[in-house]
Amino acid sequence: MGGMGSGRHGYLGAKDTIDNYRAIDVRRWQRAGLLTSGCACGWQWSRDGDVVASIQMRAEPGRVILSYRQRSRGTEWEDENYPIYLDWTPCHLGGQRPWFLCPARGCGRRVAILYGGSIFACRHCYRLAYPSQREVAYDRAARRADKIRERLGWEQGISNPKGWRKPKGMHWRTFARLNKEHDALVSEALAGMAVRFNLLGESLDEWI
Repeated sequence: MGGMGSGRHGYLGAKDTIDNYRAIDVRRWQRAGLLTSGCACGWQWSRDGDVVASIQMRAEPGRVILSYRQRSRGTEWEDENYPIYLDWTPCHLGGQRPWFLCPARGCGRRVAILYGGSIFACRHCYRLAYPSQREVAYDRAARRADKIRERLGWEQGISNPKGWRKPKGMHWRTFARLNKEHDALVSEALAGMAVRFNLLGESLDEWI
């Protein structure tokens, strides 16, 4: 697997978002039966139908063993083979929920998802943010407007025309409320974009 971090079993200094990292989700592995002791298989990541990275995993009592090759910033390929310990907590309706214990030195947080760098570690160790935390206000407004458009069955993108047919089963009052919220969010997004473009224009004028 191509390494995306820097250093061996260390931490990233630069802030990034989780979308830029390959991830393993203990909940997904449980649903696939991969946490059953004795299970051994490969796990792959694909892009446009092509495999871009893969690891081998083996489940043992209380832990999984990851094996793969990685390199960082033009260094030589290195073999990685290390355990990730598991923890289980009871669910309210019965059964147990699995967790990874972050294997990064000095961490041990109980998390559902680990992200691949030099090793797989939690987002706190890699100082990763969610994409929404990197959004400016007008991007956030546009994203929220798109969520409403999706709920109403409209074409995505605030520059596209609205649909006027109420989704089947939705109350008229709900339809009217969502329309109003959508229009307010679109106005906020467009106003923010206009401000940004004006500022960019002023900045460019200074260099002309």
